Amino acid sequence: MEKESQIFGIRAVIEAINSGKTIDKLFIQKGLQGELAKELISLTKKEGISFSIVPVEKLNRLTRKNHQGVVAITSPIEFHNLEDLVLQVIESGEIPLFLILDQLSDVRNFGAIIRTAECTGVHGIIIQKKGGAPVSADTVKTSTGAIFKIPICKVDHIKDAIFYLQASGIQIVAATEKASSSIYDIQLNTPIAIVMGSEGKGISNSVLKLADHLAKLPMYGEIASLNVSVACGVFLYETIRQRL
Repeated sequence: MEKESQIFGIRAVIEAINSGKTIDKLFIQKGLQGELAKELISLTKKEGISFSIVPVEKLNRLTRKNHQGVVAITSPIEFHNLEDLVLQVIESGEIPLFLILDQLSDVRNFGAIIRTAECTGVHGIIIQKKGGAPVSADTVKTSTGAIFKIPICKVDHIKDAIFYLQASGIQIVAATEKASSSIYDIQLNTPIAIVMGSEGKGISNSVLKLADHLAKLPMYGEIASLNVSVACGVFLYETIRQRL
């Protein structure tokens, strides 16, 4: 099983970014000065890489080596291009099934969802570059390695991904308690992408407005919602049931 790895030193991190390495986390020492530091920060803005300004003690805990005020943690996987993946699935003749995670933040839920998605034949998982759970060693562990068996696409904006999927003939099904229709009333044996929201806020309103269908799970207990990974499993297995 692969693990996330560290890159430290300003020049080394700059070279890693320029070579296309996926930076999962980037820590920059508070008050870091110099032309190379300015070059690094400019590059992160250009590439849309978020970073945290931290005290030197934080960096010293991450590594005992000469970090020069910068430590990066790379992703354990390579991400797929959404357009290429959608085209590949359509050309395969299979009924497309994608999963969109809108600002999901808990690494354990993320890993559990990846594991279920792989078991249910999901063709790809779409996440946003900023704001969601990181693809880290913890994600790998929780997914029990399934993360290496299912394509994951990182996009700038979830809404743009939805527009592209819809233009490709794939309908968007949003899992939300705000729906009037039950999951069992929605046709899932057609090309679809299921959207799951964050643990606290659910799916953002801007994404809900773009969905072709809103669907909820029947709830009979006093607790009004399920854990997102559990709810995702129900949606995916109902999709399998309809496609058998």
